[in-house]
Amino acid sequence: MQQPTFNRGQLFWASCLALLVTSLSFGIRAGILSELGTKFHLNASQLGTIAATAFWGFPLAVIIGGMVVDAIGMKKLLLLACLFHAAGILLTVFASGYWPLFLSTLLIGIANGTVEAACNPLVAAIYPDNKTTKLNHFHLWFPGGIVIGTLIVFLYNKAGIGSIGRWEPWQIQVAVMLIPTLIYGYMVSRLKFPVTERVAAGVSTGEMYKSLLNPLFIFMIICMFGTAITELFTGQWIDVLLKNVTDNAILILTLETGVMVIGRGLAEPVVHRLSPQGVLLISAVLSALGIYLLGHTTGNMVFVGALIFGMGVCYFWPTMLGFVSENLPKTGAVGLNLMGGAGMFAVSIYMMFMGSHYDKLLGEKLPADAELKVYTDAPAGSEMANALAEAKKAAGPQILDTTLVIPIILVVAFAALVFYMRGRKKAEQLTPVSA
Repeated sequence: MQQPTFNRGQLFWASCLALLVTSLSFGIRAGILSELGTKFHLNASQLGTIAATAFWGFPLAVIIGGMVVDAIGMKKLLLLACLFHAAGILLTVFASGYWPLFLSTLLIGIANGTVEAACNPLVAAIYPDNKTTKLNHFHLWFPGGIVIGTLIVFLYNKAGIGSIGRWEPWQIQVAVMLIPTLIYGYMVSRLKFPVTERVAAGVSTGEMYKSLLNPLFIFMIICMFGTAITELFTGQWIDVLLKNVTDNAILILTLETGVMVIGRGLAEPVVHRLSPQGVLLISAVLSALGIYLLGHTTGNMVFVGALIFGMGVCYFWPTMLGFVSENLPKTGAVGLNLMGGAGMFAVSIYMMFMGSHYDKLLGEKLPADAELKVYTDAPAGSEMANALAEAKKAAGPQILDTTLVIPIILVVAFAALVFYMRGRKKAEQLTPVSA
C-alpha cells in the first residue's frame, strides 16, 4: 500500500499540542483539586472519584479508539478528541458541584484517551526506525504540560490576581486550556495523515489480535498496571498528600515533572545505550527510592525525593509503549492502545481505593466518633482545622508507603525481563508493502 505524501514534522507537532492539552488537564486539576474540594464541600473520597473519572474515560476511549483507528483513520480520531476536550473544559469552567465536575472530567478523560489512541500509532508510523526515542520525545509533552499547568496555578495564586468579574481564579486557569485545544484542532483539520504501520505492512486484523495472546505482551500489560500507578497516582495526588508536610507541595510536582521533560528530551542516547528493558529496570529502582524519600523526609530532602522520583518515572510510559512497538510490532495500534488503556484503568481503580483509604486514615487519627466532614468544613485556624492538618500530615506518607510496594515489585519484574530479552531473538520489523 503506497503511503500518501505527508508532513512528518507538522504531524508530530500537532500530536504534541494535543498531548499538551491532555497534560494541562492533569496539571491544572492537580493544582486546583484542594480548592475544588473547599468550594464544593467535597471530601477526599469524592475528590478521588472525580480525579479517577479522567482515568475511566481514558481507557474506554483508548481501547475503543485502538480498535477503530485502522478503519476510520487517525485524523478523524484527533478531531473527535478536540471536540471532547472543548466540551470537557467548558463544562468544568461552568461546574456548579460534584456531578458537573464528574461529567466534565469524564469528557476530558475520553478526549485524552482518544488523543493517545491516534497519536501513539501515528508516531510509530512516521518514525518506524526510531520508535522508542520518538515516543519519548512525544510523551515529554505530558510532563511538560503538567509543569506549565502547575506553574499557571502557582503563579496566578502567588500574584494574587484573584477573580476577574464573575470568573474565579480556578475557572480562568481551566479556560486557558481552550487555546492549545483550538490550535491543534485547526492543524489536524488541514494535514494529511498516513495509515498505521500495521495496515501499511499488510498484517491482517486477525493476525494482530492473535499477537495479543503472546505471553510477553500479557506480561507487559500487567507491568503497565504498576508503572502507570507509580507515575500518575503519585503525581496527581502529591498536592493532597503533602500539602500539610510542605508549603510548596505543588512545586514538588513541578520539579518532578520538569525532570521528566528533560529526561524524555534526552531519551535517544539513554535508550540506545541501555535498551528499553534496561531503562525500565533502572526506572523502577529510582521510582521506589523517590517515593520512599517523599514519604520519609522533611524540608529540602522532600525535593531531593521529588527529583529522584521524577528521574524514575521519566521513561516509564513511553518506553513501555516503545518496547511493545519494537518487540511485538504485529500487535499494531490495538496493542499500543491496550497498554495505555490498561495503565489508566489501573490508576482509576487505585485512586478510588486510595481516596477511601485516605479518608479512613484521617478518621483514625482524629478523636473518636469525629465526623470528617465537620472537621473539613471547620474554619481555618480553629482547633478542628489544626487537628485535621495534623491528621493529613501523618496520613499522606502512609499512602506513599502503601504505593511504594508497587515499584519494588516492578524491580523484580523488569530484572527478569532483562535476563529474558538477552536470550530472545530480535523481533522482525514490519515493512510497508508496495501498492
